[in-house]
Amino acid sequence: MLMLLCVTVMAQVPTFVLPKYKFINYKANTLHYDAGSPSMSRFFGKWQRMVESGQGNISIVHIGGSHVQAGSLTNTVRCNILTTYPDLVGPRGMLFPYSAAARCNNPSDYRVRCPQKMILTRNVHKEHTYPLGICGIAVTAANTLSEILIQMNEPRVSYSSSRVILLGHSEQGVVPRLRVDGREYYPSYIDNRTDRYLFNLNTAVDSFTVVLPCREGQQFTVSGVYLDNNRPGFIYNSIGVNGASVPDYLRCQNLVRDLRLMHPDVVIFGIGINDAVPANFDTAVFRQNYLQLVDSVRAVNPDCAFIFITNNDSFRKETRRRYSVNTNGKLAREVFYRLARDVDGAVWDQFEVMGGLRSMDLWRQAGLAQNDRVHFTTAGYQLVGDLFSNALFEAYNKFIGKQ
Repeated sequence: MLMLLCVTVMAQVPTFVLPKYKFINYKANTLHYDAGSPSMSRFFGKWQRMVESGQGNISIVHIGGSHVQAGSLTNTVRCNILTTYPDLVGPRGMLFPYSAAARCNNPSDYRVRCPQKMILTRNVHKEHTYPLGICGIAVTAANTLSEILIQMNEPRVSYSSSRVILLGHSEQGVVPRLRVDGREYYPSYIDNRTDRYLFNLNTAVDSFTVVLPCREGQQFTVSGVYLDNNRPGFIYNSIGVNGASVPDYLRCQNLVRDLRLMHPDVVIFGIGINDAVPANFDTAVFRQNYLQLVDSVRAVNPDCAFIFITNNDSFRKETRRRYSVNTNGKLAREVFYRLARDVDGAVWDQFEVMGGLRSMDLWRQAGLAQNDRVHFTTAGYQLVGDLFSNALFEAYNKFIGKQ
């Protein structure tokens, strides 16, 4: 359990005490952005107004690959924010029932049970059997009654939802239902234009079952689940697909359509580790792809702020037992700084904070990274989440200190 430091200014956010490792560059743990950044000022200004008034919502959308799908990193940041502001726990926001498909890992902060596993479509696939949206992934029930239990599983934060918005589609007109405590709800409203099914519940709940009553020859595809309520506060949406790169999200046909549901105030981009794998990594193409993704977000909210997380240090597997350092991490890092300048955004330099080139092996030796030298362990992801949280809180404290 992390301990909070004492602060002298009550309006400031306390930061988290971190374990000390010699290879981590704690001095580099900050958000880098122009002091007069209009977009970051708008974001922190809205944060401050919500804290002072206890009204409104701030929508955070964190997008990435396997680092995000695993959930440990993003849930650490989410819980750090919400436990700091226990009266501002807003809706849970967007999630996806990953383990409704076979061999698809689910974040631990919510449980998913689906007895009959469904057909998986991911944005990393060359062919999409269903037009994908912001989640970059979909599961399809085919020719049988399918049920997906979704249950909150985070003891530090109490979530409750009085509205559930199911994103999905059926060419055969299958209408989903929601089962709560033995009672089944039909959609209060169906929007065929946006493929949304709205369920208004009589009471706030932390678990429910999605019922997909498919018969022979029928299918229903789920592309996301948005949990909503009337509470003010922070909404931390976590969007991740194993193996995803920036172009994979650009190929999601309904990306902008689904982003309108979340209407982000800030997007945290953590995509890039898969883009930088090839030896012929093209930094110019990488930057242009990212700028297209930024344009997609700005089509929804022109005032949205952007925080870019640089790639972590990583290695390539050469043989069964031999790995070589991936020097593209340094090249990607330079692109992220340029992108932040291009779009009036901020950079969190994960690469530098880790300790720079070859530091991933030191993290692995300390039990913070996996043997593939690309992914972190659960403890490693939690440490990365705490580091990022401190950088974010420090930036907010600097903002309110100037007001």
